[in-house]
Amino acid sequence: MTRTRTTRRLAGLAALVASAALVLTGCVNDPLAEQYREGSGKGYIAGDGSWTEVPVADRDEPVEFEGVDQNGDPVSSEDYLGEVLVVNFWYAACAPCRAEAPDLVDLSGQYDGEGAAFLGVNVRDQADTATSFDKTFGIPYPSIIDANDGSVKLAFSGSVPPNAVPTTIVLDAEGRIAARIVGQLRDPSILDTLIRDTIAETAE
Repeated sequence: MTRTRTTRRLAGLAALVASAALVLTGCVNDPLAEQYREGSGKGYIAGDGSWTEVPVADRDEPVEFEGVDQNGDPVSSEDYLGEVLVVNFWYAACAPCRAEAPDLVDLSGQYDGEGAAFLGVNVRDQADTATSFDKTFGIPYPSIIDANDGSVKLAFSGSVPPNAVPTTIVLDAEGRIAARIVGQLRDPSILDTLIRDTIAETAE
């Protein structure tokens, strides 16, 4: 009787271990899932900086969004129709967001009045924190404060979910998603190329 119970327990334990191994194997190539399981408490899930460019023929419908920026001014997708828009999802305590801020500042200055606009979407902070961040890093463009209802993040999630912070998305002149960088901008020349490619489409 005792041997039978012991055998059953060992068999059950073996099955549990095998099941757990299968789950871990299935997620081993998912760095975002791995960071979540780590439970490091760093407050964000960082992407690896990988980028995706969406061919014109494969793009979804325009992304429509609206909100209020850190200065209390209304902002909507309609404000940017007709030009390329770079949307950066961020928040102040996110280390990769802080690291990439100088590159975004430089690129936004490079494209000021040259066919592309920049817009931040702050996913966690209130206006005073966002404003302090802007002053620290010299951010020249507005950021929608999306921490209260997440409506802007939701607007983008149907097409390309910004599943890591930071995430940078390039919208074409019609407001459709043309490219995405998941995680910190490792090399500004990558985003520069994605912006230029998208701008060039309007001239074709």
